[in-house]
Amino acid sequence: MVINDLVEVVANKARLTKKDALTSINTIFATLAEALSTGEDVKISGFGTFAIRETKERVGINPATKEKISIPASKKLVFKPSKTLKTLVKESSDEQDEDEE
Repeated sequence: MVINDLVEVVANKARLTKKDALTSINTIFATLAEALSTGEDVKISGFGTFAIRETKERVGINPATKEKISIPASKKLVFKPSKTLKTLVKESSDEQDEDEE
């Protein structure tokens, strides 16, 4: 699914114009990004949690030269799906497996 598909689905389900749906979606994403950029976790009930995790500096190996290199500390965006979402995806996957047999 790409943004245009999402806009169409939201517009149809919420009975909005595509322009209003796009504005709503962009506002939601901007709000999520803003919260995450300040280090705040974003918890969406029934969907999951977005969070920023800091990684420590570590030693890695350059695969081309086999030389040890220092990999600097950084911040990573992580997503932990809710139990509800995990169950939905698993059930959907199970149904697709049954259809293939």
